[in-house]
Amino acid sequence: MTGKIVIATGNSGKINDFKAVFKDYEVVGIKRLLPDFEVEETAGTFSGNAVLKSEAASKALGLPVISDDSGLSADALDGAPGIYSARYAGENATDADNNAKLLKEMSGAADRKAHFTCVIALSIPGEATRTYTGILDGVILEAPHGAEGFGYDPLFKTDDGIHLGMINSEEKGEISHRSKALKKLMNDEEVFEKLTSN
Repeated sequence: MTGKIVIATGNSGKINDFKAVFKDYEVVGIKRLLPDFEVEETAGTFSGNAVLKSEAASKALGLPVISDDSGLSADALDGAPGIYSARYAGENATDADNNAKLLKEMSGAADRKAHFTCVIALSIPGEATRTYTGILDGVILEAPHGAEGFGYDPLFKTDDGIHLGMINSEEKGEISHRSKALKKLMNDEEVFEKLTSN
C-alpha cells in the first residue's frame, strides 16, 4: 500500500509519531508543502483547534489533510496545562521549560493522576470535517525518566507502568493517545481510503 498523508503540523516529534503508526504510507508535514503555514489556535478545546488546522490546510492545498491537537491534563491542576500544553511556560517555551513549570506546579501534590488527550481532525475538500479522540491515562512523575519521546513524555508513566520517556517511537505507536485516535481513523475504512489516495 502506498499513498501520501499530509499532516498539518511542523512538530517533528508529532510527525515521528504519525510515521510510527502510518508505516505503509509517506507522511508529509505541512511545512514541506507550505513553508509559511501557521494557524492561530483560538479555539477553547482540543477538537476545535484540530479542526481549525486541518480545515485551513485542506483549503490551502485542495487535498485531504489531517491535524492533531493534543496535550496533558493533570487532575490536581484542574486539567492544566490542557490546550496550552505546548506553551505552558510561555509562547516560545521549550519542552524543558514546560516540564520544569509542570514539576513546579505539581510540587507536593498528593494526586498525580493525569491523562494525555489527542484529537485528530480530518478535512476532505467538499466534506464535513471528522474528528477522532484518543486518551492515555497515567500519572505525572516527580522527576524525568528517560530521554525518548518529546513534550511531557519523560514525566509520564501510564497506568500500565510504562514510562513514555523510555520507549521508542515504534513502541509508543502501539499505546499512545495519538495512536489510539489514529487507529480509530484507520478503522473508518472508506474515509481513510480518501485520505491516502493522494
